[in-house]
Amino acid sequence: MKVIVDFDRCESNAVCMGVAPEVFEVRDDDYLYILDENPAESLRPKVEEAVRGCPKAAITIED
Repeated sequence: MKVIVDFDRCESNAVCMGVAPEVFEVRDDDYLYILDENPAESLRPKVEEAVRGCPKAAITIED
């Protein structure tokens, strides 16, 4: 699984970080960082929840 973020759409509101902090982080500079572009399969439910919860639909998963 590969996590892809459309940074043109992303507002760095940290919803994804709240759901999957192992994968996403919004730092003090107010930008979103992907901590793990290819997270373990065990994190798929969290990543999928982050995808669904993103207010700007900026996150996708590529298999």
